Amino acid sequence: MKIDVDLTICLLHGQCVIAAPEVFSFADDGSLVWVTDPDEGLRADAEAAADACPEQAIIIS
Repeated sequence: MKIDVDLTICLLHGQCVIAAPEVFSFADDGSLVWVTDPDEGLRADAEAAADACPEQAIIIS
């Protein structure tokens, strides 16, 4: 599994951080950071984060 975030449309609402804190978080400077190649065991959390994103900026492949 690979996760990408389209930062051109991400408005940093943080819904992904709430849905999948093992995958997404905020850096000290407020930017979004994420695990690009998480363990397959986190797929359900990553998909929940993608579903929760208001801009649909999260791409899971």
